[in-house]
Amino acid sequence: MTNYRVKMPRWIKKLFPKELVWKMPPDNNPSVYLTFDDGPHPTATYYILEQLNKYNAKATFFCIGKNVVKYPEVFEQIIKQGHTVANHTHNHMNGWHSDNRPYLSNILKAARHINSHSFRPPYGRIKISQAKRLQRAKPAWRIYMWDVLSGDFDVNISPQQCLDNVLTNIEPGSIVVFHDSDKAWERMSYALPGVLEYCKQQNWEMKALPQY
Repeated sequence: MTNYRVKMPRWIKKLFPKELVWKMPPDNNPSVYLTFDDGPHPTATYYILEQLNKYNAKATFFCIGKNVVKYPEVFEQIIKQGHTVANHTHNHMNGWHSDNRPYLSNILKAARHINSHSFRPPYGRIKISQAKRLQRAKPAWRIYMWDVLSGDFDVNISPQQCLDNVLTNIEPGSIVVFHDSDKAWERMSYALPGVLEYCKQQNWEMKALPQY
């Protein structure tokens, strides 16, 4: 039994400010949005880029600032290959466990290295007060959450279960979360090719989230 929801229910979304983006609106062409948190990573990120390239897919990478500093060449490859990058704090901070000022300062610290006003809170945990401050900033931040959580970070599920989590729940407009990290590697590296192939068979375009 997992302690997280693979498919995000509507009632949870209603607990957060309405401006948070959980799912993308209908497009002229059915589209899905694959996202990768916690990188860049010298093994996982390059593997993801290789797989995305095979399917002419674009994605969004929510990067941790300290990892961008540590692996700048990996970060540059993400951009060079036409994907979008976004902010995931500098030190993977949990908003629920952080006062507003140090939390927002940590986001700004990451922003020195990540040219984006798109943001996803680590663990999906952000206080309403923190979200509102980001959205009142100039320029305003766009806060992206998700519709489908692959569970690739969960060492208690199998790689096949990770794949099934996505295939059972993905639909046009879905924002799907994977991770480019050591912890997620076994499950992500197995599930991603299957997800890409499934989306191709459905004739869904795999797009990056709009950049802010």
